[in-house]
Amino acid sequence: MTEPTSDLTPAEVIDSGTPISHLRKRRSALLEAAVSLMPLAVLVVLVALVSAANSDFLSLRSMQALTIEASPLLFLALGQTLVIMIGGIDLSVAALASFASILLALWLPDLGAAAVLLVLLITTAAGAIQGYIQAKTQVPSFIVTLSGQGIFLSAGLIMSGASTLAVTHNLEWLNWMTGMVGPIPRDPLVALGIVALVGAGMRWLPIGRYITAIGNIELVALLSGIRATQVRAFAFGLSGLSAGLAAVLIVAQINSGAPNLVTPLLLPTIAAVVVGGTAITGGSGGLARTVVGVLIISVLRVGIAAMGIDASYEQLVYGVVIIASVGLTIDRSKIAILK
Repeated sequence: MTEPTSDLTPAEVIDSGTPISHLRKRRSALLEAAVSLMPLAVLVVLVALVSAANSDFLSLRSMQALTIEASPLLFLALGQTLVIMIGGIDLSVAALASFASILLALWLPDLGAAAVLLVLLITTAAGAIQGYIQAKTQVPSFIVTLSGQGIFLSAGLIMSGASTLAVTHNLEWLNWMTGMVGPIPRDPLVALGIVALVGAGMRWLPIGRYITAIGNIELVALLSGIRATQVRAFAFGLSGLSAGLAAVLIVAQINSGAPNLVTPLLLPTIAAVVVGGTAITGGSGGLARTVVGVLIISVLRVGIAAMGIDASYEQLVYGVVIIASVGLTIDRSKIAILK
């Protein structure tokens, strides 16, 4: 059998006895490798462009501010990555984080550390319930979480009186997430540490294989004995926990909570996951890619301001980035009909 090369025509391939399926697999592997490296290339290009527009961009102070701003986004993208890897999407994560900031502002002065633990428990449970409902009812996840988004936004508005709540007491229970460790901000260190912990669990524990299997072909996963309902509840529960952690960090940073505090980060969160290379159809991606995606979106946000572009165009840019990224990473073999 002759060695297949990219220069062979289909007729030559058939004549040489080389299976066409082998060439397709080879091309698919090359495409996947290119897609996995593309986010890093995009990040390098973006940094170069923003640096050219703003000479202070690569200064220590600017990098500190960039990583501090990116940390809540990384928390939100952490849970969103796992949900997307099982073929779902969580549209409620930012609204849940905003609701959690209200709960923290209300409870922290009286409950202290217990308020933080209680809020994280509530957000985790809220996410897990959404995942369980989606798995049991087979209602698409974007419908379930869109409804959840409305519920959390309304609850936040009602409990806060549609106003911003300042936090002035017991802030020491939040300050462990902020501050400096030498020249390095503690915010990104905490976020990266938790991402690394979850990433290790995904790599070494069965749950990582279960999530990938369900995202690839759920029917095969079910036939192999994987309990899809529990796995989906776990993924959405971790997304809820990530929303709670993002809320704790943001309240620690600005000492206040508000019903719409985190909602502007929903689109950047999804953009960070897909631009990092996690396929929106599920089964392919990972947290390391999401870290790169978060950096891309964070640099892009800074770049929009540095290049003098009106901030009102920011959401438009995210929309374009999502469409382009999905077009490159989507696995069309999993979609019989595009709707």
